[in-house]
Amino acid sequence: MGFFRYIQEEIKVIKERDPAIHSNMEVFLYPSFKVMLYYRFAHKLYQKKHYFLARWVSQKGARKTGIEIHPGAQIGKGFFIDHGNGVIIGETSIIGDNVTIYQGVTLGGTGKEQGKRHPTIGNNVMISTGAKVLGSFTIGDNSKIGAGSVVLEEVPPGSTVVGVPGRVVKRGDVSLPQDEMDHIHLPDPVMEDLGVLQRENEELTNRLLDLEQEMRELKRSIDK
Repeated sequence: MGFFRYIQEEIKVIKERDPAIHSNMEVFLYPSFKVMLYYRFAHKLYQKKHYFLARWVSQKGARKTGIEIHPGAQIGKGFFIDHGNGVIIGETSIIGDNVTIYQGVTLGGTGKEQGKRHPTIGNNVMISTGAKVLGSFTIGDNSKIGAGSVVLEEVPPGSTVVGVPGRVVKRGDVSLPQDEMDHIHLPDPVMEDLGVLQRENEELTNRLLDLEQEMRELKRSIDK
């Protein structure tokens, strides 16, 4: 892909996914746009084994944007970082096409692995604000990771993950259109569990009341 065509694609992606962008010129001020230019250049240097220069370029981009992408990471087409301050993407991360991540996301390692030690993110995945994906495993295509979640193990395609540690609360291998990537209205497994406990408690309470009523009636019949 030529440089100008790449710029056009980046402008298109950012305008599609951020309604705050009103003109093409605004895109040039966008941290996601800037950091991806630094990353693409640094990644080419990294592939040619110019490791120091690659890190120098990537660190310069990190200082300017608040987004740290290791030059060794592999990132597909249509990648978008919304309000990316605090985003960290590790060296052996692999990111598919049309992935969206939000501020404060970390694609990191656990500190215990060698070689491939960062996650692989499938296509059409959304990772919400503050989520941490730690370790060498795969987040399946068309998945959502809820805000603040800590994901430590494989996620099947089409899943919604929330919580600490993250757990799958919804399955369904259906593609996620970019305009439907709602990272707020996700299932809340804690509230669902509390609701189940509340209903069970009400059932037990009602059963106890019924038993007490039966005992009173039995006692009255015996007294007679």
